[in-house]
Amino acid sequence: MNQEMTLEAVRRKYELLRPLMNERMRRHWAACEAMTLQRGGVSLVAQATGLSRTTIGVGLRELGQIDQGSADDLPPQRVRHAGAGRPLLKQVDPTLVKDLNALVEATTRGDPQSPLLWTCKSTRNLAEELTKQGHHVGYRTVAGLLHDLDLQLASQSQDPRGIVSSRSQRSV
Repeated sequence: MNQEMTLEAVRRKYELLRPLMNERMRRHWAACEAMTLQRGGVSLVAQATGLSRTTIGVGLRELGQIDQGSADDLPPQRVRHAGAGRPLLKQVDPTLVKDLNALVEATTRGDPQSPLLWTCKSTRNLAEELTKQGHHVGYRTVAGLLHDLDLQLASQSQDPRGIVSSRSQRSV
C-alpha cells in the first residue's frame, strides 16, 4: 500500500472514530496506528489526523508503560490526572475576594433582602483597581468571582420612551 493510500485509510478511520473518543483514547488510538505503520508512522498519523507529533509521542509512552506493567494508576474514566491545571486565584491569593468585596460594596445596588444584587462598576475597572492593589487578576476572573459572590453587573436598559437608564435606577 503506498503512502497516499495509507494516509487516506488512517484519515478515514480517524474521522469515523473521532466522535466516540475522548482525549486519552484519541492519543492511544493514534499511537497504536503509528506503531503498526512503523517507520514514519508518527508523522503520517499526525498528517492524517491533525494531531500533534507530541501528542502521539505521549500516547506511545503511555502504551509503552502499559506493556511494561508500570502504567499509572489513572482510572479508565479519567482523561487527566487529578489536580492538573493552575490553582484558582482565590486559593493562591486569600485576600483577593475580600478586596474585591470591599471595592464592590460601595457601589452595590439592589434590595439587601433579595438574592439579586448588582454593581455599577465594570469587570475591567474592578480588575484594574485590584491590579493596583497588588493582585494579578484579569477581568474574566473578576467576572467569575462576582458570580461566586452572587453579584451581577448593572446593564443599561431602554424604556418604551427611549430613555436609557442603568439597571440600578429601575424599580424592581
